[in-house]
Amino acid sequence: MELTSWLALAAICVMGAVSPGPSLALVIRNTVRGGQGHGVATALGHGLGVGLYALITALGLALLLTRNPLLFDLVRYGGAAFLAWLGLKALLARPDGGGEERQEHPVRGRQGAFEGFMVAFLNPQLAIFFVALFSQFVRADTGWQQGGIMMLTAGGIDALWYVLVALALSRGPVLACLKAKSGVIDKLSGLVLLGLALKVVL
Repeated sequence: MELTSWLALAAICVMGAVSPGPSLALVIRNTVRGGQGHGVATALGHGLGVGLYALITALGLALLLTRNPLLFDLVRYGGAAFLAWLGLKALLARPDGGGEERQEHPVRGRQGAFEGFMVAFLNPQLAIFFVALFSQFVRADTGWQQGGIMMLTAGGIDALWYVLVALALSRGPVLACLKAKSGVIDKLSGLVLLGLALKVVL
């Protein structure tokens, strides 16, 4: 891939990553409730999901997904159900009592990575986004090498953005302020996630 094409691809991926949505709500909530490690794990899991979708799209499989109504609906409703589950979990969460030991808990980190990955991978809008985007860059002879470049570009930019969000939110007074309002953040993120799940279904 030529440098100018890659720069154009990277610029569009940056705009896609920074646009607010369920991923941002999830990273904020997990950072506030679990600390820096939990937020970073969520960000890395999300980046992996985005990168995998990018690779699938580059190899032409996302086009099949968008042209197969049954498969598309299966992914769409699965994604909506997962968003709704996260939303209900946030709404029903008890206020965080604060405990530093929870920040480094390895199970919590794996949970964050799983949630981040699933929010990305169960989002069929990513398939549509990447089909529209990669149609400008993918050729008939596109193989694993170019697909890998697209995967690393999209997934890397996405992960980097949300890692920066998690790191910014987990610093000193910022985290203390957010933790003090963790109940409100839970309720707001829960409503956002439920609203997005409803939007996906409708």
